[in-house]
Amino acid sequence: MPGRHVTDHQLRLFMKFRKTNTTAVAAAKASISTATAYRIEKDSRLPSQKKVPRQRRRPDPLAEIFDAEIVPLLRAAPGIRPVAIFDEMIRRHPELSIGIRRTIERRIRSWRAIHGEEQEVIFRQVHEPGRMGLSDFTDMAAAGVTIAGQTLDHRLYHFRLAYSGFEHAHVVLGGESFVALAEGLQNALWSLGGAPREHRSDSLSAAFRNLDKDAREDLTRRYDELCGHYGMTPSRNNRSIAHENGSIEGPHGHLKRALNDALLMRGSSDFDDLAAYRRFVDEIVSRVNARNSKRIDIERTELQELPVRRTSDYEEVTVRITSSGGFTLRKVFYTVPSRLIGHRLRVRLFDDRLDIFIGGTQIMTLPRGRASSTGKHNQVVNYRHVIHSLRRKPMALLNLVYRDQLFPREAYRRTFDKLMERLPEWQACRTMVELLAMAHERGCESELADQLTAALQARRLPDMAALRERFAPDPARLPRVVVRLAPLNDYEALLGANLTGDAA
Repeated sequence: MPGRHVTDHQLRLFMKFRKTNTTAVAAAKASISTATAYRIEKDSRLPSQKKVPRQRRRPDPLAEIFDAEIVPLLRAAPGIRPVAIFDEMIRRHPELSIGIRRTIERRIRSWRAIHGEEQEVIFRQVHEPGRMGLSDFTDMAAAGVTIAGQTLDHRLYHFRLAYSGFEHAHVVLGGESFVALAEGLQNALWSLGGAPREHRSDSLSAAFRNLDKDAREDLTRRYDELCGHYGMTPSRNNRSIAHENGSIEGPHGHLKRALNDALLMRGSSDFDDLAAYRRFVDEIVSRVNARNSKRIDIERTELQELPVRRTSDYEEVTVRITSSGGFTLRKVFYTVPSRLIGHRLRVRLFDDRLDIFIGGTQIMTLPRGRASSTGKHNQVVNYRHVIHSLRRKPMALLNLVYRDQLFPREAYRRTFDKLMERLPEWQACRTMVELLAMAHERGCESELADQLTAALQARRLPDMAALRERFAPDPARLPRVVVRLAPLNDYEALLGANLTGDAA
């Protein structure tokens, strides 16, 4: 048609219709004029073949510097960024316009396509049901999760089946370790109800860090035994090659974005306790699994059966309780009841707790602590373990190594600071120890903290007499128990009736 260019498609249509139609009819069916049709019969080349290559319309700003200066830079440093070369050329040649940045980037991209180094090829894999399960850890610092106002430094252990996309996430309080891997992996397998034939993880380089050769070999042996217990073949991707674990590295980002979105919709990233946050993570993961339920059901039929019981997902060490009323483990001091001083205890280290055994009897569970990032020692202290001794030596509180960790709540620490400001040291220590003893003996730690907070807000010291009266046992509230003794004749009558029945 006049004013419009003939396309390759129209020319092909005309040539097709011309086989069975006249020139005019074929031109009409191809939506071109008859005159154009006659020209096509004389020259049947496609319109795209007749186009003259576009010529440069302005001088090349890189004509003198690309081969002479830019190419040597690219050969000497293949990984250099185009923007760095642009900055260097502007520095060397101030007369160049900053508008040549895109020209440099485009020219470098073209040069690298022809003369650049070979790049690594990603080989897409076909996944079979029940074959591959993958594990990895991902950092959650960017989520900004807090527990009761305190920042939660944690990671997520992430397990995924390559075929169906089944996922399991477990909150890990420490770094990447075998204990965290063993606990998270077993939780995933038992919630799934089966085990894949192969398990792949990263190189465990974070778990191996700062370990000697024997410890590394022991860790490798334990990982192999863990996989063997579930009939899985262990495998690892090469160190720092994340795409070899691609079936879980990509889902890391999806899971973290889903958690961030859920936190935004929740309106707060603060949780009352760790258990509440773990329930939140489980709910988000369960939604992902619900979307893949059909594929998960297919894969479940191909999984191996689980063994009769779980294997150990902890480390066991032996400690001795010192005269300080506790023990030091992994640069963390833990207090225990003083009656255990001098005893040797077995400790099972989990990711978030320590189970304490004397012989074969478990006597307590302690929250697990970790040394600070600077390498300094830390303390996990329960004031109930030492308060009886501290009452006999209240001045020991003044320079106690773990004094700040001794206070169970912030209100107690602030109260001690206020006491030190207004009272002599001996009186401040004695008062603070009495407050802690009251909280322990009368079971009023939370209520007493509320009273101390009110006193701090009123800018007054705690009234010990009033607090003792408030938290003293109220005799009027104690139940009155009346015991009525039955007459002895009733017992004789009862015994006589039984004897008569036997005789009959």
